[in-house]
Amino acid sequence: MEELLQAPTDGVGDAIIVPPILANQFELKIILLNLVTAIAFHDFENNDPHSHIRRFTKITQTVILNNVSSDVVKLLLFSFSLKGAARTWLEKEPPNYITTWNDLVSKFVNRFFPPSKTTNLRNEITRFQQRFGETFAEAWDGFKDLLNKCPHHGFSPLHQIDTFYTSLNQYEQDSLNSAANGNFLTKNTQEALTIIENKSKVQTSRNKPQVASASGSSTQDAHITSLTKQVEALLSLHRPVNSI
Repeated sequence: MEELLQAPTDGVGDAIIVPPILANQFELKIILLNLVTAIAFHDFENNDPHSHIRRFTKITQTVILNNVSSDVVKLLLFSFSLKGAARTWLEKEPPNYITTWNDLVSKFVNRFFPPSKTTNLRNEITRFQQRFGETFAEAWDGFKDLLNKCPHHGFSPLHQIDTFYTSLNQYEQDSLNSAANGNFLTKNTQEALTIIENKSKVQTSRNKPQVASASGSSTQDAHITSLTKQVEALLSLHRPVNSI
């Protein structure tokens, strides 16, 4: 009898090792899978792996199971949160390549947020400048967006405040100094942040003076037109009537 050939099984298996589950009854609800797949990470250019981890963690924190750790739940579900190139990356990794949740986070972030990207974003933060015509609130939102894109930037809160202050135009720097009743940079971190947040909440329009001026000019023109009509009416009463 010919011996049946079997395909080799070496090297076949999932990259993520999930620890044994000791619970007698364990079931992941379909609604949980739907929530996880709804935030799928595709490796598009604007996808941020840090934000994905934060969203994924918030979803999995809603699951509380006896005798099942949260890390086990996250390891079980994480592959469902990937699509496209990101899913392909995980499937191409060697079997038993990832052993813990921290290990998974580290390898996922390093793959989709390489050191070169960190360097570029750190440089953007350091060179940040308030753009011409940009309001204080817009500048502050833009600066915070950069910080959120690179949560491991390594800049201390004090350094962040100093960088943002330096990026502002002279008018906004003077405004912060006025709000601080002196030199803004002498304030501690919490005081400085409070001043910045309070100032950013004050919505001012750079077009207000122009609107007021235009409104005033329009009112004046209407008044002149009215007076002109009144004068013409008075003159018409004193004009001689031509006889036939």
